[in-house]
Amino acid sequence: MEKVTGIGGVFFKARDPKVLGEWYKTHLGIDVQPWGGAAFDWGEGSGEPRGTTAWSLFPADTKYFEPSTAPFMLNYRVRDLDAMLAQLRAAGVQVDDKVDDSEYGRFGRAMDPEGNRFELWQAPEGM
Repeated sequence: MEKVTGIGGVFFKARDPKVLGEWYKTHLGIDVQPWGGAAFDWGEGSGEPRGTTAWSLFPADTKYFEPSTAPFMLNYRVRDLDAMLAQLRAAGVQVDDKVDDSEYGRFGRAMDPEGNRFELWQAPEGM
């Protein structure tokens, strides 16, 4: 049987793709290209430790994505969660006060200007 081997892409709608793409480039360092997206390399040769991408389903009535009303939430891996959260706060981005620490790493959350909540993940060493 064939099976999925990973997440090939994440796609979502934007009211103004150019403006929102520039916001993500400015605030999260995502290298948004003229075609409207970015590519991330995971593993050897990418300059980052080999990593994984989680794929998870949530119940329709989850409160985890709030205050966003979007039916999705993206999780972005970062090297230094505290530095990223401070950078976002300094730029006036809506950032949650709560940071979660667990055996799976550290997690923080914020909102983009179109009201999409996103999660930032600092993986533990070696993950």
